[in-house]
Amino acid sequence: MPRTVMTSEERDPLVDEFPEFEHALARLPDGYIEGRFQGRPWSATVKRSADGKRIWLYGEELGGADIVSFNLYVLAGAKPALKPCEMSSSKVVDFVLGFRPIPVRKS
Repeated sequence: MPRTVMTSEERDPLVDEFPEFEHALARLPDGYIEGRFQGRPWSATVKRSADGKRIWLYGEELGGADIVSFNLYVLAGAKPALKPCEMSSSKVVDFVLGFRPIPVRKS
């Protein structure tokens, strides 16, 4: 679901969280990972384009039906553009900020 356009008098609460969101996303490794979000097990796959201009994340609740999916476009001279896939931006931000990867045990 796309974000609504706000007037200059309105404040988008995601603006304040965006730097924290970018840092949390940068800490997630490329590829498939498992972790926890809101006390439940989740998996996530992160892909970054070779030129660094697009980051894609798809997450799903393991044993559940919930998903999170988005693209983040980082273009020179422009603000990063977060494009959630049929969900709110706040759901995407909450997931990235709250997802905790589980370290992989090496045998």
